[in-house]
Amino acid sequence: MIMLSTIRRILTQLRHDPRTIALIVVVPTLLITLIYFMYDGQPRVFDRIALTMLGIFPFITMFLITSIAMLRERTSGTLERLFTTPVGKLDLLFGYGIAFGGAAAVQAAVAAGFAYGVLGMRAAGGLGLVVLIAVANAVLGVALGLLCSAFARTEFQAVQFMPLVVAPQLLLCGLFVPREAMTGWLQAISDVLPMSYSVQALTEVGQHADPTGTMWRDLGVVLGAIIVALAVGAATLRRRTE
Repeated sequence: MIMLSTIRRILTQLRHDPRTIALIVVVPTLLITLIYFMYDGQPRVFDRIALTMLGIFPFITMFLITSIAMLRERTSGTLERLFTTPVGKLDLLFGYGIAFGGAAAVQAAVAAGFAYGVLGMRAAGGLGLVVLIAVANAVLGVALGLLCSAFARTEFQAVQFMPLVVAPQLLLCGLFVPREAMTGWLQAISDVLPMSYSVQALTEVGQHADPTGTMWRDLGVVLGAIIVALAVGAATLRRRTE
């Protein structure tokens, strides 16, 4: 019940914030459209890039929104008031994960549906698998955003974590250079970054009509990273930012 009340409160806040709704739903669709025109006349390249970005956009969006939202909860004293009730840290963090995961499901469904239905993107696997992996990646962004927010004192500091947490994963996930073609130490770093596995899972969906063992393994790695990030976030969560 405590977790459900947390989910309800967060979704209510989102519903009354049109700018955040636009960031979640509209912006990824516009960016996918931009990619379409960038690779006009190169449908195979567009299919590969767009499929990968359908997983990356939710991660970036949810990381940014969640880290700032949790910081506001602390600086406004909301967390301090919540902790005078029976709410626990894991209830709060998993509530955030589920609430923003629901928002991410809407985001992924809209962006993927637009890419498939309007822009003509093609992948061997089904739309449902693309949405599933995109949602998992979004929840990963939520979990890492919650974790990083514990070490920020201002919203600007929360945003500063993006180059540290998001950029390396974006560069080393295999989007620009295949992971196996990277030099040894870069490949070793890529192997411990969870986004590498979500991108690889999407690549499997793009190449195979049915789910593969590699895809399920990669999705399992992402889910494991989510649980670890939430657990560490609960251990480092403070009631208030001084």
